[in-house]
Amino acid sequence: MPQYRVIVTEHTVAATKNKYVDLLGYYNPLLSPKVFKVDTNRFFDWIKKGAKPSSTIARLLKGQGVKGMEPFITEMKDRKKKKKGEEAAAPAPTAPAPAPSKIEGQEEKPAEEKPAA
Repeated sequence: MPQYRVIVTEHTVAATKNKYVDLLGYYNPLLSPKVFKVDTNRFFDWIKKGAKPSSTIARLLKGQGVKGMEPFITEMKDRKKKKKGEEAAAPAPTAPAPAPSKIEGQEEKPAEEKPAA
């Protein structure tokens, strides 16, 4: 069951050492409704000191109505962009491919000429 902590960590400390500077909150996506709790006062204190939230945390905070998260949200490269008006549109049916003019492996024979009279 995934549960996530919202922490402040040094950028130079390896993630495998499990050391963090401050615990700011938690996120549990499996509960209905999803639970996301963060101490926003301490969060903004760390922002003032130069900390940068991850794009995921910025998206979650923006979803809760916290303003000023747009500069921290980066575009997800693994997702395809939707064009305007394409959100609910089904893909257009494609026309059948034209029949091949010759079959593979067969050579085209020249037309026989009729003798001139």
